[in-house]
Amino acid sequence: MWLCSLLHALFGCSSGSAHSGPRAWLLPRQSPQFNRPGDVMIGGSFSIFQFSNGTLSNFTAPPAELQDSDVSIWSYRVAQSFVFAIEEINRSAHLLPNLTLGFSIRNSGDSVHGALYETMGFLTGREEPIPNYTCQHVSPQAALVGDTRSSLSVTMARLLGLYKFPQVSHGSSLPSLSDKIQFPSFLRTLTSDLTSAHAVTQLIMHFQWSWVIILAQDDDFGQQASSLATQMLTLASVCIEFHLHVPSHQSLAKIEETIQKMQKCTARVVLVFLSNSNFQLILHGLLAVSVLGQVWVSKDTLHMALALTIPGISQVLQGTFSLLPLSSRAIGFPEFLAHLRPSQTPEDMFIKKFWEFTFECTWPNQNITVTEGVQLCSGNESLKNRPHPFPEVSKIDAAYAAVYSIAHALHDMHECQDGKGTDSQDFQPWQLLHTLRKVHFKTPDGIEIMFDANGDLVSKFDILQGQRIPKGIFHLVHVGIIDPQDSAENKMKVHLKENIHVPTSVCSESCLPGFSQVPRLGAPHCCFDCRPCPEGQFANQRDMKRCFPCPKEQYSSHTRDHCLPRTEIFLAFEEPLGFILALIALFLAGLAVLVLGVFLKHRDTPVVKANNRTLSYFLLISLSLCALCALLFLGRPTVTTCLLRQTTFAVVFTVAVSSVLAKTLTVVLAFRVTRPQSRIQVCLSPGASASVVLIASFIQVVLCGVWLATSPPFPDRDMVSEPRHIVIQCQEGSGATFFCVLGYLGFLAGGTFSVAFLARGLPDVFNETKFLTFSMLLFCSVWTAFLPLYHSARGKSTVAVEIFSILASTAGLLGGIFIPKCYLILLKPEKNTLAWLRQGHQAQQEKQGEMLQRRHVPKSPKSLKI
Repeated sequence: MWLCSLLHALFGCSSGSAHSGPRAWLLPRQSPQFNRPGDVMIGGSFSIFQFSNGTLSNFTAPPAELQDSDVSIWSYRVAQSFVFAIEEINRSAHLLPNLTLGFSIRNSGDSVHGALYETMGFLTGREEPIPNYTCQHVSPQAALVGDTRSSLSVTMARLLGLYKFPQVSHGSSLPSLSDKIQFPSFLRTLTSDLTSAHAVTQLIMHFQWSWVIILAQDDDFGQQASSLATQMLTLASVCIEFHLHVPSHQSLAKIEETIQKMQKCTARVVLVFLSNSNFQLILHGLLAVSVLGQVWVSKDTLHMALALTIPGISQVLQGTFSLLPLSSRAIGFPEFLAHLRPSQTPEDMFIKKFWEFTFECTWPNQNITVTEGVQLCSGNESLKNRPHPFPEVSKIDAAYAAVYSIAHALHDMHECQDGKGTDSQDFQPWQLLHTLRKVHFKTPDGIEIMFDANGDLVSKFDILQGQRIPKGIFHLVHVGIIDPQDSAENKMKVHLKENIHVPTSVCSESCLPGFSQVPRLGAPHCCFDCRPCPEGQFANQRDMKRCFPCPKEQYSSHTRDHCLPRTEIFLAFEEPLGFILALIALFLAGLAVLVLGVFLKHRDTPVVKANNRTLSYFLLISLSLCALCALLFLGRPTVTTCLLRQTTFAVVFTVAVSSVLAKTLTVVLAFRVTRPQSRIQVCLSPGASASVVLIASFIQVVLCGVWLATSPPFPDRDMVSEPRHIVIQCQEGSGATFFCVLGYLGFLAGGTFSVAFLARGLPDVFNETKFLTFSMLLFCSVWTAFLPLYHSARGKSTVAVEIFSILASTAGLLGGIFIPKCYLILLKPEKNTLAWLRQGHQAQQEKQGEMLQRRHVPKSPKSLKI
């Protein structure tokens, strides 16, 4: 409906007045054109003359008459490439050999209603177009090329789509034009902003830039292109520090605000979606405040070409990249322009004004008084050495490929029609549109032209980098291409001619292997800290989000970037510690056997006979076994050794401790006997002492039997204690039963020490009670210190601690009880006699009498029997 309203406002036609003319106030009465007849006509819409009032605010009141003012040199050059292509095709003997192409170039005035007016004029064939009315043309119309801007092409495409009339644009990159439902007859010989934004994204990803700034124009182009780029960058895990919008109308205040924000930015890559004027203003501002070092990335080389004209801009634009779609190159077009003369093309209604504007002259035949100093146009001026405002983009012939695509579509369609015997000039626009969508050819310069399903050109992108040559001149250098067809998983392939050194642009430096990323609170995911992987985990790549645990059979390397196989360890006889402990165990066992031999040899001496020599024999044998049981803890644990380790240790130490208890009780009870044949004296018999040892040992044997029957110890692989090793150890099975066994042994040792401590002051010739107390003090001290050390030790150190405690307590008992006696037997034999013993007894009796007098107790009977 809006299109009908627009047409009605433009052309003033109604259902009752089909032939009413256009309103004279809307456009110039005679709009300039450049027409040339042919068998088939191709139209061209270009913004050559820009109208001074180029917009319609509404349709409620008639606007002022549109007057053409400035000449767009760029648009006229594009129009001439359109003419050059048609003349080249007409000269070709292979492409449309039996057809001559004609054309009609029209001026849209860079306005929406101007483009629509000229489109209707071309469709109807009238100077004053009437909708839905077509004059009988001598030559059929094939397609329309144009227009320069997307806003103009959208309006033209909506109108032409109603008639399925082919339109090939050379300057409209708006992504929405790819929608074939809204714009079914629209094609373009350039890439859409969607494809360009995708290519820019691939370039950023290729250089591994993860921290960027986006400068976008506040219009359809800037918003859509920057939105597409933002989506793709976000999917590629690229963070955007600032997304700055610049008004489409030049606002110095907004430009100043943008420059101030860029001064605070840490990102070094700036993605540009700006108009030429705003881009230059921002570059001027950055140059003034000395903001240098950014890498500018643009999808349009025109920005960069314009920037090259700013003095000193190479300081800002070093390292700049621009993407240029690979387009056809009109070979011979510069020479064509050089020979262009107004006299050769009198039908060209644009050339004289273009000539005046280009050469700054005035034609003498105009009814204007020529003042002094005004140069007159001769028509022989040459464009050959005329400087062009865009030297770096002069090879871009926007309309050249569009004309060739239409010509090849006509050629393909005519070949099909010739095969059917029909007239090659009798076709409908929709027939050409069908062929045009499938066209696939190479231009004379070898560039491949084809369209995708959306009517967009399938094209590679040239990567241009701004470089400064030795002479100090800054220009764009071709460094590689981006090929959309060479893609996988929606990623375009970037091909560079050589390795290019580019600065990094990251919020945080890359985390090396062995480190993981830790996000910063409140910052984008690109901003993080690097944390070393903990023990047992690794990170074998850069920038890993987390560390991965090593398999159980492996451990992490020192650098935490890979895993190494664990080695099995245990306290072996071959290693120094195991060897030393084994020697000590054998030494103590041998020493106990040696003492036993001494006692057996001197078994009838008072020292040996004192305090039950049978218990002494039991104690020495058990101490020898205690020392030897330590050997069960050395070597690789097996099922047998695990069963015997703790049980043998518990039983033999119970025998040893119970023997010490029996000895202590014998001393204490001997001093409690007050009369012969008392009950206490019965307890002093050798059988009673042996009963204490047997009963105490039997209880321990029962506990060990229950332990082995319910949950016996077994070999186990400890993966936790030592990260780099697998500790082969004995798992104790039932922890409760194990601690019952140790608890009983501890209870027995504590009771023995208590009794010995209470009896330490009893008189005795050989200080038996003092030695028993001292030996049990050593024993209890060792095992009290053992408990915290055992629980804090890890791996094979646990075994070493237990072996050390066994040997230390064995040495304490052996040394505390028997070394003094061996000293008397071997070094002081004169004290190991009955005579010396009687003297000692008399002294003991006197001392005992004094003690009993203090307690008011009758004297005790005979002293301890030998």
